[in-house]
Amino acid sequence: MQIDKRMVNKLLALIVLILCQTFASKGQELYIKTFGEPSATPVIFLHGGPGYNCSSFEVTTAQNLADAGFFVIAYDRRGEGRSGAIAEFTFNQSQEDLLGIMDSLKIESAHLIGHSFGGMLAITLAENFPERIGSITLVGAPVSLQESFKTIIKTCESIYQEKQDKTNLSYIKMLKGMDSTSVQYSSYCFMHAMQNGFYSPKSPNQEALAMYKLFRTDSILKINGSRMGHKQPQGFWKNEAYTTMDLSTNIEVLREKGLPIFGIYGKEDGLYSQEQIMELEELLGENKLLYLDDCSHSVFIDQQKLFIGALLNFTQKN
Repeated sequence: MQIDKRMVNKLLALIVLILCQTFASKGQELYIKTFGEPSATPVIFLHGGPGYNCSSFEVTTAQNLADAGFFVIAYDRRGEGRSGAIAEFTFNQSQEDLLGIMDSLKIESAHLIGHSFGGMLAITLAENFPERIGSITLVGAPVSLQESFKTIIKTCESIYQEKQDKTNLSYIKMLKGMDSTSVQYSSYCFMHAMQNGFYSPKSPNQEALAMYKLFRTDSILKINGSRMGHKQPQGFWKNEAYTTMDLSTNIEVLREKGLPIFGIYGKEDGLYSQEQIMELEELLGENKLLYLDDCSHSVFIDQQKLFIGALLNFTQKN
């Protein structure tokens, strides 16, 4: 008897849906959405924040990545976005949830896409459970937030000096005098970064413009897409001191153990100086980092074709 592959894939997709619902019904209440065939290469998207969600990736990129041959899992972390579960805001709990999702979907090993703060979570997970990770792709992810804060302040100060903006220059002066390890310092740095367009390319291509328009008009955005929480960064700061973490040594150790780690960053991402990118390129190794033109923090939107092509290349190497 000939097996109908389409029927098998539909049945697998139904099983995945049931498993996700079961995982949610056990008091976890995590928002999880999958794209593509469960038999395809699994990739899991870890969103930024803390306090954000996976909606921008979900709306613009997840299905296109699945169409390229991946089984894509996107989810909102516990206590963030659309996941209503009570959260401790610790790396351990975040790792337990991620492993729980993988177990519920019968995934032994997955490739991780760590966007921004999600990259920090990916590295810490790989340290504890390297056997569950096929590779990590850092996407606009910080290695040292303290270095990023210095970059933000330096660039913003130059912008305000050029504009002779005395009000914001006084704010920068106050910011320089704050405790750089505090969550308030972190919040003010990111506020100035957003104020000066550090998260958006100056000249996005037509595909990116269309995706940004889609995201702005999608019902997911209206429900939750633009919501950014405050208790989540405070919680992770209190429990993990994430604003002072430097993952250079962690990455070096993981590489020595044979875990492939890649990077995709935008040249217009105002969170990272060219010097920081060069240091990361040296840390990751030859041909492990893409530094893209006309691209900022949301690499998967700004240069989606190059992003998907890179993921295909990275995962085929492992």
